[in-house]
Amino acid sequence: MNALQLIGKTIKNWQNKSLHQSTVTSNKESSSNNVSEDSQPFLLRCICRIHSPVMIIISVTSLTGLISYRFYNQPELAVGTISPAKIVAPRDGSFVDQKTTDELRKKIRNGSLPVLQEDTNISNRLRTNLENQLREIDNLRSLKRNISLVSTGIISTPIQLYLFNLSQNEWQEIINDVNSNQPLNLENNAVRQLWNYKQQVDEVKFQNLLNQLQLYREQYQTIESQIQKISFDNLSRADKEVLFSLDRNTWQKSRQQILKTQKLILTQGISAGLPEEIKEQTVQIHLENALPPNLVNIGVKLLLPNLKPNLIIDQEKTSARAEKAAQEIEPVVVSIQKNEVIVNAGEKITQGDFILLDNFGLSRRSINWTGILGSGALVSVSLITFMAIADRVKKKLRRRDQVLIWLFSLSIPAISIVDVGYNSLPAVGFLTSTFYGPTLALTHVTLMTGLTIFQIETVGWQYLIPSFAGGILASVMASRLHSREELALLGAGVGLTQGSVYFIVHLVGSAAAGTVWYALLPGALWHGTVGLTYTVLALGISPYLERFFDLITPIRLAELSNPNRPLLKRLATEAPGTFQHTMFVASLAEAAARRLHCNVELVRAGTLYHDIGKMHDPLGFIENQMGGPNKHDMINNPWKSADIIKKHVSEGIVMAKKCGLPQAIRDFIPQHQGTLLISYFYFQAKNQKENNPEIMINESDFRYDGPIPQSRETGIVMLADGCEAALRSLKNATPDQAMAMVNKIFKARWRDHQLDDCGIKYEELPIIAEVFVNVWQQFNHQRIAYPKGALDRN
Repeated sequence: MNALQLIGKTIKNWQNKSLHQSTVTSNKESSSNNVSEDSQPFLLRCICRIHSPVMIIISVTSLTGLISYRFYNQPELAVGTISPAKIVAPRDGSFVDQKTTDELRKKIRNGSLPVLQEDTNISNRLRTNLENQLREIDNLRSLKRNISLVSTGIISTPIQLYLFNLSQNEWQEIINDVNSNQPLNLENNAVRQLWNYKQQVDEVKFQNLLNQLQLYREQYQTIESQIQKISFDNLSRADKEVLFSLDRNTWQKSRQQILKTQKLILTQGISAGLPEEIKEQTVQIHLENALPPNLVNIGVKLLLPNLKPNLIIDQEKTSARAEKAAQEIEPVVVSIQKNEVIVNAGEKITQGDFILLDNFGLSRRSINWTGILGSGALVSVSLITFMAIADRVKKKLRRRDQVLIWLFSLSIPAISIVDVGYNSLPAVGFLTSTFYGPTLALTHVTLMTGLTIFQIETVGWQYLIPSFAGGILASVMASRLHSREELALLGAGVGLTQGSVYFIVHLVGSAAAGTVWYALLPGALWHGTVGLTYTVLALGISPYLERFFDLITPIRLAELSNPNRPLLKRLATEAPGTFQHTMFVASLAEAAARRLHCNVELVRAGTLYHDIGKMHDPLGFIENQMGGPNKHDMINNPWKSADIIKKHVSEGIVMAKKCGLPQAIRDFIPQHQGTLLISYFYFQAKNQKENNPEIMINESDFRYDGPIPQSRETGIVMLADGCEAALRSLKNATPDQAMAMVNKIFKARWRDHQLDDCGIKYEELPIIAEVFVNVWQQFNHQRIAYPKGALDRN
């Protein structure tokens, strides 16, 4: 803890020294040259965002040192370069080419065929489906076998079946013909047999025969209708007729053979993508010698719909096989005899040549100063780009902010040196966005990704892209989320994004994309977990960074705005009038900040603490006197009274520091009063001077020490604080009267130059005034009067 306090004090001293130097320099330049900031070159203004060149030197030096580490011991005679002379082996040697070996093993892992296993659920479902269909055929065959027939001595069975298959119209035509005195169609066997029977019996028996035939005909057609509706859509009508005309023994043998064939083929396994014609040929071969010829095609048609891919990839065994195959690859060894030529003059050096040269110490390794200078130039351009964008979005970076961003920047290439595959970009994007907004976070992540790609050259870029994607998502979203729960969900999103991008990049880049996706899943899951872990780590350390580097985030501002905070509970208890004043000022300021698109959370938190200094002497302020005697009437000394009033600023700053409030919140305490004149006691002093001319009045004694508001947020709070008492005093005023009073106060602040440095434009004052009056109307709305006696009822 002592070490942390020492570092914090050191950072603060740097900041104060830098602020002092920049103020002195600014004053000198203003007095000697009278050059405005806008007239300076844009690049110079960007560099001036960092108050001392020390930070620039540290940043460029340290980052250059990390991203150019590969240039410290770089061979001049590398792969792809031209040999300046003939080089021979000084001795015998055999060396392992680890790079080539790793590439071969990687190809083996990616190109390894998958290990398949049967999905028993699919197989069982297919078997059950076929059994159900065959059982349905059995039931219909049984029904058809039990069809009722009249005596074959009267009408033969074939003629009866013929009659059963006739349509209703055809059946009626035959009946009409037979019932006539002389049938016209005796050539029809059915008509002839019916006519012959009619001649042998009386009319009653003949009519009974026709009724029986009609009844049996209806039963038969019902069964036929069920047969045609069975779920074998690929069976033709002729196929079904053959199927239902088989004798029992033939059908049972065929049925068993169909089931056996399905079981055999499913046991052997069907892989996805197997062409239908191959499956059909396989079934044909299995059935052609096992079924009657007229049933082979029917069996094929029954089986094909129930033969689906039932093989799935066994990922564990596949990974094990791929790894085993990769490890079985013998290391690539490059050998050479003494005095044998490694490379001739003018030849391009290959990977094998380089292995020999490097192991013999002939690759001429040295520091590549050109590469290091190039790295430095790239880092410098990135730094200037970052400062330019910070200047463009008007983001003021304190020295401690620059130190923190510098530490974030160092973490990325430092981790890449150890392992290219696991990068801190998601955490950096998360924290930078939370502390400094999405624009700077996106800029930071993008620039550092570019520097890291330069650092690792072309090796490992496919591992960097997933981290970059996770970092981009964190940069865009982190600053918009206002709760730890939302940020935790963002961590899950970052992990999912990083894992998905890893999977897609490696799947697209694989030579055997169709067969290696299963091998990429473990890596994708691992990278997704890494992205989630980095985000959780960032979420965990963010409170410490907020406190140590004096940062504000939406979550910290929300926590500081909790009325149960000890300082706010004290304010409500010890100075209740001031607390009510604070709440009304907060309502005005929040509404105006929201309308002007300012930081509403900062305005809310800053307003709640802007008057905490009044707790040093609550009765010195009229809102806490509750109608009692005015303390200042008893003092009767405007100078002493003004000191009491001014002291609420200095005491407030002391309380805020003691409670560890961030600087951005402490700024509201002096800046909401600026250098305003405490006019009541100033004019009281002037009245005393009229009675005693010897009294000397210095206006500065009755003005707050300042500074005037330095941001739009503090400027809004100054205006809200000035209007609160005036608006509260209005009882039966119209909105126009309230607007006139607010505009009068605004003009007074503007003429007094209190708003010169906060960035609020003159044309924005009417907008703020309109918001204030609207809020006042909401607080001052009319209520329905209770009728007499309503409050006296029990």
